[in-house]
Amino acid sequence: MIPDDPRAMVRSTELTRFRLAPNPGPMSLHGTNTYVISAPGSAGTVVVDPGPLDEPHLQELAGAGAVELILITHRHADHTAAAARFAELTGAPVRAKDPAHCHGGSPLVDGEVIHAAGAEIRVLATPGHTSDSVCFHLPHDGARGSVLTGDTILGLGTTVLDYPDGTLGDYLASLDRLERLGPATVLPAHGPMLPALDTIVRAYRDHREDRLGQIRTALENLGAGAGVAEVADAVYAAVDPAVRPAAELSVAAQLHYLRLDSGTP
Repeated sequence: MIPDDPRAMVRSTELTRFRLAPNPGPMSLHGTNTYVISAPGSAGTVVVDPGPLDEPHLQELAGAGAVELILITHRHADHTAAAARFAELTGAPVRAKDPAHCHGGSPLVDGEVIHAAGAEIRVLATPGHTSDSVCFHLPHDGARGSVLTGDTILGLGTTVLDYPDGTLGDYLASLDRLERLGPATVLPAHGPMLPALDTIVRAYRDHREDRLGQIRTALENLGAGAGVAEVADAVYAAVDPAVRPAAELSVAAQLHYLRLDSGTP
């Protein structure tokens, strides 16, 4: 799902297209996938995660159809930086779970069903990556439906937990919730689309359990009171320095989870 022409609007599913924003980096991978939702025959669109403040990117999105609504998966700037400008450009309201990222629209509510651009969009609160993370379920997108997962599920690699705002306990509960949606198509905010959400969720959960096992071993070797940097040195010794801060966030989240579970402060 990485387009040959990064400027192109690419068909991803029956109800969605996406355009890759020009913001590649260690955390954003090839860039942010901005999705355009529209049912066949509908003149309107819903745009999800307008991404960075890049005028050509926004103009292309605005030209894909009459924008009825702008949705945000979570607060990070690679998803939200252009939201206010895109609302100004299109006249469409911006809705997010966090009121701070709403512009002319009300905050999203878990379990809410949105009807726009000829599509049914179900809002699922999926905290963990951040506390305000949501996914958007399109149950009628093809035979198995699709889910726009933001950064909760990525197309490549695994998700960073933005601790202390994002926690591992919340994230594992969100994975359980997503697994119940079955083999829906995964439309991530970074990286290629993936088949079978339930299978991907199980792989993500296994990865987390493996990491927790590595951290338990590190604590046995280093002592129960070992700090984040020490544990990260042991568990993420080979990590690219560019993503070391993200690795330390994930270690902090996992230490918090293990210490809560054990009753250790």
